Amino acid sequence: MIDPGALKARLTIEAPVETDDGQGGLVRGYTTFAKAWAQVTQLSARHDIAADADGAAVRTRIVMRNRFVLTLQHRLTDGARVYRILAIRERHDRRFIEIDAELRIE
Repeated sequence: MIDPGALKARLTIEAPVETDDGQGGLVRGYTTFAKAWAQVTQLSARHDIAADADGAAVRTRIVMRNRFVLTLQHRLTDGARVYRILAIRERHDRRFIEIDAELRIE
């Protein structure tokens, strides 16, 4: 069981929104879906190169109350930090969910 006082990070849950780019394709953006208190724990980090830019990928575990229907297309933000969701699972008591996420640091 998780202590509700451990949910100290206020995260914004963003849902994907696709719009027409006028040339037959789509542009994906994000809109605020909800805000939730969560526990964010950094697990590991590794060197990463994306689009020829050096950086790091930080693996995190995020625990929050099971109040929202989330998919892997959603993302979580904390100010300038953007967490990409890798996996979602319910905890044994079904009141909380655990999210495996990745944070990219430039």
